Amino acid sequence: MKRIGLIGGMSWESTLVYYREIQEGVRARLGGLHSADLVLHSLDFAPIASLQHAGDWETLGKILASSAEILERAGATAVLLCTNTMHKVAPAIEAVVRIPLLHIADATEEKIREAGLRTVGLLGTRFTMEDDFYRRRLEERFGLEVLVPEKPDRDEVHRVIYEELVVGKITPASKQTYLEIVDRLIGRGAEGIIFGCTEIGLLLSADDLPVPAFDTTRIHAQAAVDWILG
Repeated sequence: MKRIGLIGGMSWESTLVYYREIQEGVRARLGGLHSADLVLHSLDFAPIASLQHAGDWETLGKILASSAEILERAGATAVLLCTNTMHKVAPAIEAVVRIPLLHIADATEEKIREAGLRTVGLLGTRFTMEDDFYRRRLEERFGLEVLVPEKPDRDEVHRVIYEELVVGKITPASKQTYLEIVDRLIGRGAEGIIFGCTEIGLLLSADDLPVPAFDTTRIHAQAAVDWILG
C-alpha cells in the first residue's frame, strides 16, 4: 500500500468527503480491517479565500507548494489537492516536489471519456468557470467541449459555494437554483455536468440530474484509491 498526501481544508466540508471516500474505497477493495495510509495537511480556508478574491495566486501557489513539501517529507508518494479551484496553482506545486500531483481534471476526463461524452457543462467557483486553467486542460488535452453558465448564473453558483456550501449550509432553494442552471446548460448542448467544485456534491447528486453527473470529489478520491493500491 502506498502512502498518499492530501492538501485539504478548502473547505473542510469537502475534505471530510475525500477522507471518507478514500477509506471506504480501500476497505471495499481489501476487506477486513484495512484502511488507507494517508497524511493530511489541512489549511485554514479564510486566508486562502481572501487571497483568491484578491487575485494573489502567486502567494497561493507558494502556500500550497509548501504544503506539498510537508506531505512529501512525511513520506507521501503522491499529492492529492482536495479542491478544484486551487488546481490553478498546480504548476507551483509540481515545481517543488518530486512526487506526482494527481490532477483532478485528468481523473474527471477519464470518467467523461468512459461515458462517451464530448460536450459537458461545468459548475464551479467563478475562478474555475471563468479562468481557463481547468477548461483549457479538458479542451486542449482531451478534446472536450466545455460549456459554462452565463454570467448571472456563474455569479449565483459562486455565491452559493462561498456563502453556503463551504460552511455546511444546504438549502432547497439553492438546490432548485442549481438545477435550473443545469437545465440551461443542457439546453445549450451539455451531455453531462461536471461538479467542478468539491462542495457541489453536498448539494446535488447524480440522481437529481437528467444527464450524467461527474462529481469531482468522488472521482478524485477514487483516483487516490487507485494510486494507494496500484
